[in-house]
Amino acid sequence: MSPFSSPALPSAAVPSIEHPEDLLEAMLLIRAYELRLSELSAQSGTPGTCTAVGQEAAAVGVLSALRAEDLILTNHRSAGHLLARGADPGRMMAEVMGRRDGYCKGKSGSLHISVRELGVVLTSTIVGGELSLATGVALSQTLLGRPGIVACFFGDGAAGEGIFHESLNLAAVWKLPILYVCENNEWQAFVHRRETMVGERIADRAAPYGIASATVDGNDVEAVRDAARSATAAIRDNGRPFLLELATYRQRGHFEPDDQTYVDAAELAAWKARDPIERMKARLAAKDGFTTGDFAGLQARVAARIDAAAAFAQASPWPDPAELLTDVYA
Repeated sequence: MSPFSSPALPSAAVPSIEHPEDLLEAMLLIRAYELRLSELSAQSGTPGTCTAVGQEAAAVGVLSALRAEDLILTNHRSAGHLLARGADPGRMMAEVMGRRDGYCKGKSGSLHISVRELGVVLTSTIVGGELSLATGVALSQTLLGRPGIVACFFGDGAAGEGIFHESLNLAAVWKLPILYVCENNEWQAFVHRRETMVGERIADRAAPYGIASATVDGNDVEAVRDAARSATAAIRDNGRPFLLELATYRQRGHFEPDDQTYVDAAELAAWKARDPIERMKARLAAKDGFTTGDFAGLQARVAARIDAAAAFAQASPWPDPAELLTDVYA
């Protein structure tokens, strides 16, 4: 939660997500984590969160392409990014619950969490807030001669903010090593993308700034990983920004709990038929002989981790009121 005087290099181990089974397990972990938080919110009054159920391939695909020295700025749907980066689900859940053992001592909730040791600089609840800071973080990295690129995650709604254009412009002028990742999930809170923008693709907006871009199926984790690898290789080679747009869909409401009465049922069903987890499961079964038992084993391992995470978070004590202003800067 504390602001950085300058971005620090990650100091904790960042997991390697290499094999197809690893990609699937990482997506399963994200899905199980967010669904458990949704259940706790409905049953026990745990604070609600902005989930990204259905978008797991976007998070896992991009994070699997990053290196340990890369830095990350993300938005209010951040759980997948943090978990794919190696964050502990128990400490994340404790943070959402406002408990002392959370990553920010229970002071950030889910909307402002940072994990400095993993290079997660910040989570911004302000739409487009991370875009406004990515240029500064990348400029700092460049001036300090530090390795690594800056990955900035944002949604299609943030691409309608003026700061989107300001950020891309500065990144182009200053030649900053930023991977802009637009998770275009078709929804901007309770408003469909078609009501707020002309055209289908956010990536097209990069060209006027001389920034290379690509759009990929955001529900295909291997396609996302390959596109992210290509984009990060280009950034490392020429030091210039790149905009990667991931076409995906948010299967649950804007903020838990949410009955989604404003969502077209047919559209939602069509996107659920393209669920990233089911697609990867089917691909593994077809190519690698991945069995129902193999999948059940992954699910069981993930379920055990989430059970342990929930138990850890619920057992974590509340912060001492005397620490109310600790780590708070004015």
